Amino acid sequence: MPYYHMMDYMFDWFPFMGFGTVLSWLVSLAVAYLVYKDAEKRGMNGLLWGLPILIPWMGILFLILYLILRDSGHRIATERAESSAQARTTAEQILDERYAKGELTREVYMQMKEDLKRSTDALSTHT
Repeated sequence: MPYYHMMDYMFDWFPFMGFGTVLSWLVSLAVAYLVYKDAEKRGMNGLLWGLPILIPWMGILFLILYLILRDSGHRIATERAESSAQARTTAEQILDERYAKGELTREVYMQMKEDLKRSTDALSTHT
C-alpha cells in the first residue's frame, strides 16, 4: 500500500480521535469534581486534591494517592470522635459513682450533670 493511501486512511479516523480526547477530558473533569466534593465533605482541601486530577497521566497517580489518604483521614477523625465519646462516658460514670457513694448532694449532682451535658453539646457542634 503506497504511503499516500495510508495517510488518507488515517485522516478518515481523525474526527474520532478528537472525540476520544474530548471524552477523556470530560471524564477527568467529572472525576476531579467528585474528588473535590468528597474532600470538602471530609474536611480536606478540595481544591488541593481536585486540581491535580486534571493533569494528564499524573491525575491517575493523584487519584490513587487521594483514595489511600482519604480513608486514613476518615479513620483518624472516627478514632478521635470515639475517644471523646469514651471520655464523656467515663466522666458521667464517675459522677454517677460519686453520687451513689454519697459524696455529692442532689443539687450538686444535677448541676454537674447539666455542665457535662452542655460541654458535650458544645463539642458536638464544633466537630
